[in-house]
Amino acid sequence: MHRNGPTDDIDESALTVTPPKAQAAGVRAVGVGLGRAVADMGVVRTARTLARVNQVNGFDCPGCAWPEPSGHRRPAEFCENGAKAVAEEATRNTVGPEFFAEHSVADLAGKSGYWLGRQGRLTHPMVLRPGDTHYRPIAWNDAYRVIAEQLRVLGSPDEAVFYTSGRTANETAFLYQLMVRSFGTNNLPDCSNMCHESSGTALTGSIGIGKGSVTVDDFAAADLILIAGQNPGTNHPRMLSALADAKKAGAEIVAVNPLPETGLIGFRDPQTIRGLTTGVDIADDFLQIRLGGDMALFQGLAKLLFEAEDEAPGTVLDRDFIESHTAGFADYERHIRAVDLNTVYEASGLTPDELARTADRLARSRNTIVCWAMGLTQHKNAVATIEEATNLLLARGMIGKPGAGVCPVRGHSNVQGDRTMGIWERMPEPFLAALDDEFAITSPRTHGYDTVDAIRAMRDGKARVFFGMGGNFVAATPDTTVTEAALRNCALTVQVSTKLNRSHVVHGATALILPTLGRTDLDIQNGRRQQVSVEDSMSMVHLSTGRLTPVSDELRSEVAIVCELARELLGPGHPVPWERFRGDYDLIRDAIARVVPGCTDYNNRVRQRNGFVLPHPPRDTREFRTATGKANFAVNELSWVPVPPGRLVLQTLRSHDQYNTTIYGLDDRYRGVHHGRRVVLVNAGDIAELGFLDGDLVDLVAEWTDGVERRVTGFRLVEYSTPRGNAAAYYPETNPLVPLDHVAARSNTPVSKAVVIRLEPHIHRPGPQDPGHRSGPE
Repeated sequence: MHRNGPTDDIDESALTVTPPKAQAAGVRAVGVGLGRAVADMGVVRTARTLARVNQVNGFDCPGCAWPEPSGHRRPAEFCENGAKAVAEEATRNTVGPEFFAEHSVADLAGKSGYWLGRQGRLTHPMVLRPGDTHYRPIAWNDAYRVIAEQLRVLGSPDEAVFYTSGRTANETAFLYQLMVRSFGTNNLPDCSNMCHESSGTALTGSIGIGKGSVTVDDFAAADLILIAGQNPGTNHPRMLSALADAKKAGAEIVAVNPLPETGLIGFRDPQTIRGLTTGVDIADDFLQIRLGGDMALFQGLAKLLFEAEDEAPGTVLDRDFIESHTAGFADYERHIRAVDLNTVYEASGLTPDELARTADRLARSRNTIVCWAMGLTQHKNAVATIEEATNLLLARGMIGKPGAGVCPVRGHSNVQGDRTMGIWERMPEPFLAALDDEFAITSPRTHGYDTVDAIRAMRDGKARVFFGMGGNFVAATPDTTVTEAALRNCALTVQVSTKLNRSHVVHGATALILPTLGRTDLDIQNGRRQQVSVEDSMSMVHLSTGRLTPVSDELRSEVAIVCELARELLGPGHPVPWERFRGDYDLIRDAIARVVPGCTDYNNRVRQRNGFVLPHPPRDTREFRTATGKANFAVNELSWVPVPPGRLVLQTLRSHDQYNTTIYGLDDRYRGVHHGRRVVLVNAGDIAELGFLDGDLVDLVAEWTDGVERRVTGFRLVEYSTPRGNAAAYYPETNPLVPLDHVAARSNTPVSKAVVIRLEPHIHRPGPQDPGHRSGPE
């Protein structure tokens, strides 16, 4: 039966603002999460589905990549936003051919991403041909032929781009990159390019592997946890349980962020007596740092540690570790001793007392973990900043011991697994050689496009086909007007999706929507239930098994889509056994075991109760597979983001009712924003100095070196606790302000946390207002 979601869209005039909350989670979070789930799934479906989230023999939450505990799992091993993510996927609402017959593409393009996502699960493959106003149904085999024909007529395989979302399972990711490399290109951009690419780049150079070195059990063994540029209360709420356990064991926690985030202030665990009464104070100290000031903080802390070592030799620096396991320390020490602390205070916005308190905690700590997320990775100096955080840990020997190490907290539930399986435009030679040996193919060696370069290639006519394996490329990427024009410049765009999103209405000359199974769905191939595997943020690989009856017989698993397309594209004589892989995922895992490092005996190990952990040489044996054979200290000139007169530096961020580009609702409850999203959070002093009042409607205008005006309109000014000169607003509404060429050095990650803007009084302007208007030089 055809069911549609809500017909109402966002009404920003209903927006209200209340004081921010002082504690996260609690009974209120339970009520909100269950309320959303019941509304979308019904009572019985909710009870059956949520009971299986993150459980052994259940399915992995389609939200964040925070790991499950290695021991006992709670009956409710999910958070409020996990419940929302499950409800969004397991909704009873559907979007089928009747919906597309009723709504033209032009009509859908006028809707918000929130409205599109709320309509329900896609049920049939659909095609939009040149000149059509509506998507129409298409048979699966015909859809594959359309794709294969468009790919075959390209001048080169490198004229196609194959994007991947971080929610794609390991089996799909492995086969997807295999198909793409068999076709002849390394154009495999993914969402990592836009979030933690800076982490991978920095850590690979420093310790030889681009992954974090801690497990969830290390949190209870740490006595100091530094959390920088992260909002776990909204983005990784289950992390709060690990932090509460660490506090119970005696750990100190320092939060470093431009905004006071509720989850790091107080946490009410609804599954404990204390959580239902007083809750837990999480952070022992809050350092309200200026945007872009984290490198200054880490260098300033290092300078104070050197001074503390001078006063008490042998008590602060781990000389044995430095001499045995690191390279470049002398140059690092020389550079840090020359750092000017007054510059550190100016760049960071912190006081001498705040810096000294934190340095003292570091000097006393026996086991230190440093956590971070996109507040560090999406800056011009992101790679250098993460290197500086790693330098601090190396100087104190905090790698390769329990309760200590680097912890980049990744977002999407399998974004790390996708990279392990080969989703990268620059996979190393040993992986490609093993792939070629296993399948008798010849993988290309020329590096492909990452996400930013893929947009440039489509914009410039160098790429003519875009294939998206999940995700919402248009809403996730920077410089929205440029990105949309780039996709419209393609001959073909293909989106493999569970739900409707803006990427379906920003399309090439021909466009296809291919509906796929989600994590919650039962996957039957050749009469047998199939399971997929995922890797969490801490390198643990485990199985995920969906059990819900799919909403349509027309849905295909992602594995089936890749295998069926590969047979059509590459021909029946291709050496890869695509048909066998489609029918039995164990065979895929056997191939993974022979190709992917660390995955030996994959099928057996992944069936253990908690799965298995991938090897991590720095953590496991203090082995550092770098060019020097040791962990490398990095030397970086101090840089930060000054605020031009009369301007602000903007960071884009998520609301609490949001996960990446998916908008679950219109309340950012912890920050006190309700029933709307077009707000900009600004210090009260800046609002007054710029001549505005709290509550005024303003336009945000980005200023960049290319002289192009990038504007988003009709944002409500909200007085908020931010450093002077800084501002914050939600994406994707503010993605149009992020210039495509404003990227992090060395990682090419969009700089979404440091955009210089000016505010102008809002005046209604003709022309496109959502997602943003972009015009030429003034």
